[in-house]
Amino acid sequence: MAVEFNWLQVIDFLPELVTGLYYTLLISVVGLAIGFILGGVFGLGRIANNKVIKGISTVYVEIIRGTPVLVQAIWIYFALPLIIGFEIESIIAGIIVIALNSGAYIAEIVRGAVQSIDRGQAEAGRSLGLNHSQTMRYIIWPQAFKRMIPPLGNQFIISIKDTSLLSVILVPELIFQGRLIAANHFNAVEIYTTVAVFYLAITLTLSFILRVIERRLDIQ
Repeated sequence: MAVEFNWLQVIDFLPELVTGLYYTLLISVVGLAIGFILGGVFGLGRIANNKVIKGISTVYVEIIRGTPVLVQAIWIYFALPLIIGFEIESIIAGIIVIALNSGAYIAEIVRGAVQSIDRGQAEAGRSLGLNHSQTMRYIIWPQAFKRMIPPLGNQFIISIKDTSLLSVILVPELIFQGRLIAANHFNAVEIYTTVAVFYLAITLTLSFILRVIERRLDIQ
């Protein structure tokens, strides 16, 4: 018996799906903004001369990179409240998960980009009378940032797709909304296909923006 699909029915559920899209983008943008700050701090910490700072940065990166995003989400939403004594809202927990996870990977991107700059650049800075911080600010960091853009763009796309795992902690993002609709109206094909199109639209848009930035900055 052939199954009939009602694609026009998807229009009736667009408000719920748009709500899910809103939370997906909200968590992604805020989480990645915090993750970029964490990545910069711990990335530079990974190459610091201070052993304590380097050790703390390494522990953070290895713990986050060594555990699945799903496990991190479950631990932060269900286990952490038992330790700190109060509940964490699912959306806040989702932002924390994306921030911590993306921060660890961005830290490695930062570390790799800075270490890829020839040491002669730093020596040239010192010969010009610049101190370490000035050399990093005016010579090393601008070159390293250009090299970071492609992997950073890739990490942004990965983090946006990672938000789909947050439905397990009841974050009302795209997958969560799609599951509710599909479960109540038995239209899994139409709804999940639409959700996939939403994600594809986001990632293709980001990829296009990234390519434009790379061309503007002449990144090979």
